[in-house]
Amino acid sequence: MNSTTKLPKSMPKSLTNTQAMRYNRHIVLPQVDLDGQEALLNAHAVVIGVGGLGTAAATSLCASGVGKITLIDFDIVEQTNLPRQTLYKEDDVNKRKVDAGATHLKALNSHCEINVVTVPFDNSHQDIIADANVVLDCTDNVECRDVINTLCFNTQTPLVSGAAIRFEGQLFVAIPGKSRCYGCLRKLFNEPNLSCVEAGIFSPVVNIIGTYQAMLAMQVLMGFDNLPLNQLITFDGLRHEWQHWTLPDGLTCSLCSSD
Repeated sequence: MNSTTKLPKSMPKSLTNTQAMRYNRHIVLPQVDLDGQEALLNAHAVVIGVGGLGTAAATSLCASGVGKITLIDFDIVEQTNLPRQTLYKEDDVNKRKVDAGATHLKALNSHCEINVVTVPFDNSHQDIIADANVVLDCTDNVECRDVINTLCFNTQTPLVSGAAIRFEGQLFVAIPGKSRCYGCLRKLFNEPNLSCVEAGIFSPVVNIIGTYQAMLAMQVLMGFDNLPLNQLITFDGLRHEWQHWTLPDGLTCSLCSSD
């Protein structure tokens, strides 16, 4: 494995015997081993948007042993969220998503540090992005995605972007210095600013994509060398098809072309 993550800012932690037993099913995988699990332990993942994608991603990251997770969302839990945002319970309705999410994640894994941000994401969050080892874009609007991409590019932070609507989902991994960014992908199409409220969403699809985001993020953190860079991954839940679309050679956005 070749490391693609930032160096830790403090002395790396080692797994305790209890943690080694807990994550044994990971550690016995030769692609993970102790080094990979300790990379997760020392990592900071930022999840932006704690809806369907974000709750699935954060749950998997926390359960898998990521040491620090920051949840960013300003919204509250509504009853209509419950069918697909499976981290939340009926008693969480009208609570802030990040607060309810943090409570349940801490109950899932007390070794994971959970931080919350309760204001809408914008350029003022650059320091949080700079501190992260990986960012998961789980938002649902184009403007926010563009800001996230720019901040990740400027701070050299790997980005795992996910989206889901109706029965469809997509994923994209961008690692500054190793691949083109989300802005390059956006040059290929005008992303419709259509919400799940208007178009609908089949709940298993959003959980599939969010969990896949977590898998890609953990592989970034562990330095896997076969990441799907410069590729759009799409999922069709009606045809039960996964496809990979490679970005054309020479395609760059204003960010990448100025690097």
